[in-house]
Amino acid sequence: MKRLIILVALLVLGALSIAAAGYQQSSQGLPAPALAATQVEKVKDNLFMITGADPTNREAFSGGNTGVFITNNGVVVVDTKLAGWGQVILDKIKTVSNKPVTMIINTHTHGDHTGSNEAFGATVDIVAHENTKANMEKMDAFKGDKAKFLPKRTFKDKMSIGSGKDRIDLYYFGRGHTNGDTWLVYPALRVMQTGDMFAWKDAPTLDRNNGGSGLEYAQTVGKAFAITKDVDTLIVGHSPLRKPSELQEFQRFMTDFVAAVRDANKAGKSVDEAAASINLNAKYPGYKNDRYKAAIQAIYDELKTTSR
Repeated sequence: MKRLIILVALLVLGALSIAAAGYQQSSQGLPAPALAATQVEKVKDNLFMITGADPTNREAFSGGNTGVFITNNGVVVVDTKLAGWGQVILDKIKTVSNKPVTMIINTHTHGDHTGSNEAFGATVDIVAHENTKANMEKMDAFKGDKAKFLPKRTFKDKMSIGSGKDRIDLYYFGRGHTNGDTWLVYPALRVMQTGDMFAWKDAPTLDRNNGGSGLEYAQTVGKAFAITKDVDTLIVGHSPLRKPSELQEFQRFMTDFVAAVRDANKAGKSVDEAAASINLNAKYPGYKNDRYKAAIQAIYDELKTTSR
């Protein structure tokens, strides 16, 4: 009997060692700070967020916040972080559900939101805005055999997926971060997921190569805020959960920021001079100005091509 107990204990230890080795293999090359920062946070009922860290700290960055929506038919994953993080996402999902991943929704084209699409297999349904699919087709990550991990379904203005408590409404309100940013609403849970249209409390990243617009940004955010009357929680691109009132505040910030950039441009200030002179922190407590310069450059470039 004693020998049997020892044998069973050895087998259990062996199995645990194999499992640990498998996880280490799946995480090989990923920065330890980012692995530590990537946690599962319950949003509501059957909706979770797998966190991403601040993209300014590459050693603690896995990509954007990932939505995990557990439906009757399977798990919907919203944004797949950077390349190489797919197995980590799957491991995190296993801590809250044993259902398979059946769908991916990419909020936009960037690699920190689409990078691990391939980790979920070619049979998973992938959904995105039609412009996002076109932008993804230009990426080396989706060329050749990897094209099978491009979106299989697209929409133009609005699409609803599922029904009842499993329904997700997808919206496109116009240009901003890119020209294909999807806003998601989980109606039964009163939650909106914004992607990088609301990523942080600072100037946004304006990707003009993928159709982004600083001049149209505030208008686009305003359209999204208009449908938040039945929403009380926001999953945003790269920071903690927010409230709809904070989205409204961000829309006001963007209105003031773009107005200040226009004024600086009219006054003949350089990008560096404009970045040094514009400071909205007093009006918007808790906001940073770490990303002002890049946004100002993008708006200056956009102003060269428009008379507005």
